[in-house]
Amino acid sequence: MIYMKKIIFILIAAAFPFLMMAQEKSVIDKVVAIVGNELVLLSDVEEQYDLMTKQQGVLPPEFRSRIVENLLADRLLLNQARLDSIIVTDEEIEQQLQARIDQILAYMNNDIGQFEAYYGQTISEVKETFRSDLENQLLVQRMRSSIVADVSITPAEVKEFFNSIPTDSLPYFNSEVEIGEIIFKPVVNDEQREISRSKLEEIRRRVVEDGEDFAELARIYSDDPASARLGGDLGMQRRGTFVPEFEAAAYNLEKDSISEVFETEFGFHFVQLIDRRGNNIHTRHILIRPLITQNDLILAKNTLDSVRSLIQWDSINFSRAVKLFSDENSQSFNNDGVMVNPNTGNPIFETGDLEPDIYFAIDTLDIGGITAPIEFTDRDGSVGYRLVLLKSRTVPHVANLTQDYSKIKAAATESKTNQFINEWVMEKIQSTYINIDPMYHHFPNLAVWMGKESAARP
Repeated sequence: MIYMKKIIFILIAAAFPFLMMAQEKSVIDKVVAIVGNELVLLSDVEEQYDLMTKQQGVLPPEFRSRIVENLLADRLLLNQARLDSIIVTDEEIEQQLQARIDQILAYMNNDIGQFEAYYGQTISEVKETFRSDLENQLLVQRMRSSIVADVSITPAEVKEFFNSIPTDSLPYFNSEVEIGEIIFKPVVNDEQREISRSKLEEIRRRVVEDGEDFAELARIYSDDPASARLGGDLGMQRRGTFVPEFEAAAYNLEKDSISEVFETEFGFHFVQLIDRRGNNIHTRHILIRPLITQNDLILAKNTLDSVRSLIQWDSINFSRAVKLFSDENSQSFNNDGVMVNPNTGNPIFETGDLEPDIYFAIDTLDIGGITAPIEFTDRDGSVGYRLVLLKSRTVPHVANLTQDYSKIKAAATESKTNQFINEWVMEKIQSTYINIDPMYHHFPNLAVWMGKESAARP
């Protein structure tokens, strides 16, 4: 349990540092720097220092100067964004906040109680607390993007960048693979579908006709564990959060009314509308998932094994098989079956990043080979099978332009972009009012920021 808490902390801290800072509010605050019309607070510095200490271990006190430097650059970008009248809409802020909250909840297995205990606030209160911080963050990102919008890199620059790296400093790349998949989920048989529907119809009757407590029945019977513990409550959610069948039922309800039983990819539901505010709805539901029998699993595995045979006999190519047989809700379906590495967002996996079952299944395959059906459990707890195609494989090697051009180009582009930003910062320092508290004057890396402290405000 301690290990899992640490993992959740690291994941949240990496993705949402300003949300993590909700935990650190003991600093007695004061302004330690002014950049144009933007302030850097002592709490900003100390909260980031504490956060990085939790992530990386003990840090030297002078590390604070690097944090201050980063905050000064951040405020410089923010100040210029306001001067340039860059705008981030309320809708964008709300979407970003909700997306980040949703991702944190996913790390916490959608346990709203754990979320609220961690932050000491409701979800709505957390969103309001950090709305301004996120707006500033988005303004900084947009300003940065506008500065580097015209930055491009030529093949000659990529080669020059690569040649500038000392030979003994060239990175060593482990074996990497590109893989595709066909995912096939077992189909519930008609008998189990009818059993589940009938069970839920009876639960709905007990709510609607007998007046039994919706929340209590949800806790007892619902197969959605995240909402069941909350009496089926799904909270206030924006349109587009739920699958179409659920939203079709929910958005057609009057307040406090209860839908008929309907079916989605998750099973059978009925839903009650608690409140509606524009396109946001507050609902609760009860879900019954039909039972997948052993015969259903065997049939799914045999079906996928037949698909594999068709591909091996050249009766159908892999891309076509994806469109005909793969689960439409899988990430890879609209990508010709190509799997994307969640750690990088690209289709290349270091072999060490692969799930063990996939790693061992492709270990002895030739390029173009395809595995037998591999059983897996999806995030929602459902069991499925996948075929995995080995599209490419590299051997471990020292970086070179022939095999690793795209990686080297990305690194060269990032280097050029950072240089461009640094030059912009150095130029703006000269024309922007900047004042830094004497407590940081002895840090050499901040000297360039203190050269214009006596300049007049613009």
